[in-house]
Formats: sequence, structure tokens, C-alpha cells
Amino acid sequence: MKVLLILVFGVWSFCGSLAQTAKLTSEADLVIGERLTIFSDQLGEEREVNVYLPESYHPDSLNNYPVIYVFDGSMDEDFIHIVGLVQFGSMPWIDLLPESIVVGISNVDRQRDFTFPTTVAEDKADLPTSGGSENFMNYLEEELIPFISSRYRTSDHRTIIGQSLGGLLATEILMKRPQMFEDYIIVSPSLWWDQQSLLEFEIDSLSMNQVFIGVGNEHPVMRETAQALNAKLSALDSNSARVHFAYFPECDHGDVLHLAVYKAFEEM
Repeated sequence: MKVLLILVFGVWSFCGSLAQTAKLTSEADLVIGERLTIFSDQLGEEREVNVYLPESYHPDSLNNYPVIYVFDGSMDEDFIHIVGLVQFGSMPWIDLLPESIVVGISNVDRQRDFTFPTTVAEDKADLPTSGGSENFMNYLEEELIPFISSRYRTSDHRTIIGQSLGGLLATEILMKRPQMFEDYIIVSPSLWWDQQSLLEFEIDSLSMNQVFIGVGNEHPVMRETAQALNAKLSALDSNSARVHFAYFPECDHGDVLHLAVYKAFEEM
């Protein structure tokens, strides 16, 4: 027993002596971007956006950077995860995409902002504040994008990333205002909304857009409508070079975003 106590005391003393050798010499906040609060006349409220700037970014540089906009882009949503993928993917030895600015759009009421009006009673009951996507698209096109372009050194190349209801809105923008973004990364879009009416929207061409559609092993309606969107868009592009689709059977609705975005960076 005495030997055991001596051993325990010796180990405790040794660990204590190791802990005492670590001395803090400095500390600083770990900063990955900027948080901006902007009042929107279109929405009649303040909106918060988070902005990541590449390591090489400098306001006096002659370089201009593409911008990736992210719906559900607050710090406790998808902003920090997408920033990590962008930072990793733009490393020279990875080279999936160029160094890019990332703008995460924080939510106030995503049910309101990401959906267009519906006459379906069940949809209205599920999302009682729905129907404000037109105002939100105006906010993006007339206020936020010009603001970001005036504040930072941006190129004309813009990408939007949206999942679920955010994917529904990204699809609506692609259908109705395709010029707003060059690249669309649409993950598990909620195209069931309004009895899948957005899939019936008539568009003539993809213009110069690239589109990536990803979906996981989710509810059959989610998979079927994502596939229908892919078929609709692929029919507009004779060689389908600008439409990409990926199914992730190992993922569900909750965890498909990361693999899908990484795959989109590989494909686009």
C-alpha cells in the first residue's frame, strides 16, 4: 500500500511539475472576419452579415476577388464551415477555387425571406410568416451586393450557396434573376414548396450560369425534386457542361452540406 501511495504521489508531482513549465507569454483574439450591421430600406430592418477576407487581401492591392454569398450565414449557422472549405480549397496545393471573399447573410426570419407566396393551406400553416422572397431578392440585388462591391475589392464573379429553404431561394433566383450570380450551389432545395410550382417556371436558357445540385439520402420528395431540377436545367444545356448533380447516400438533410459544397468546388 505504501509503495502504491508513493507511486501515485510521484506521478502527481511529475505532472504538476510539467504543468508549471508552460508559461503564457501573450494572447490575442482569434479573428476570421468582420461582422457588419447594415440597415436595409427594402426590408425595413437592420441586417447582419459576416465577411471573410482571404489572407492575401489588402485594400490597396490591385487584386480583385470573387465573392461567395452564403444563405444561413451567421456564426452559429453555416458561415464558419463554408469559410473553412473556401480557405482550404484555395490553398495553392489544393487549388479547387481561387482565393475568395465569403459573405454570410445572417437570418432574421428565413421562413419569410426564403419563400415566395403560396396558396397551399398546409404550407401556410407550416410557415406562417412565409412569402417575402421578392423583397429579399431586391435587398440582395439592390442593396447588399452593391454595398459589398463598393466596400471590398471584388470581381464580377459571384456564387450563391443555399441549402433547404435557402436552396429554394437560390433556385428561385436562378429561375427569375439568373444574372445576380454566375455560380449556383443548391443543396437539398425545398422544392416541395407550393406544390413544386417552381419546377414549372419557364426559363429559356441558363445564360452563362454554372449550377451544382446536391442532395442526400433524404425524404423521397427531396430527392425526386432535386433530380427533377437537374433534368430541367440539363435540358437547357446541350452538353450539360454547366449543370452538375451529385447524390450523397451516406448523408442526410442535416449533414449533406459540407460534402456537397466541397464536391461543387471540385466540379465547377
